[in-house]
Amino acid sequence: MKENNHLPVFGIGPYLIGLIAIVSILAILLSLKKIIPNYPTNQIITAVLGIVLIICGVIFWSSAVLKSRIDNNIRNNQLVTTGIYSIVRHPIYAAFLYAITGFIVMANNLILLILPVIHLLILTLAMKRTEEKWLIDEYGDDYLNYSKKVNRFIPKVI
Repeated sequence: MKENNHLPVFGIGPYLIGLIAIVSILAILLSLKKIIPNYPTNQIITAVLGIVLIICGVIFWSSAVLKSRIDNNIRNNQLVTTGIYSIVRHPIYAAFLYAITGFIVMANNLILLILPVIHLLILTLAMKRTEEKWLIDEYGDDYLNYSKKVNRFIPKVI
């Protein structure tokens, strides 16, 4: 195996997350300007739920990047399945997805709630075609068995 034969530390993720963030910010701004129709809900509930999602995002990100030191594991070609990676396969993407969803929820407009569903679908397709394809090629059955036990972005409840 060649020394540089590892998943890039920065793959397509930052581009996807950046695009998702821009679309979400634009949608929130258009909602605030009443260009997108506003279908409000209970503002206290959306504020609390939004804050919880943002906090979950921060916890997932810090657990993946700071605690698990994923960048070192990528450089060393190590499949990480412990810590936050025992809960979700892509905690960094999940972190941004949760935080962005938190801000969308806090915008208090039911129509915007379609965005997290679209974001989840985009990230799922992107992961299947890029990182997960590489991980299957690199780690084979180890990754396939891991992926059967652990969801991509949303922890299993049962």
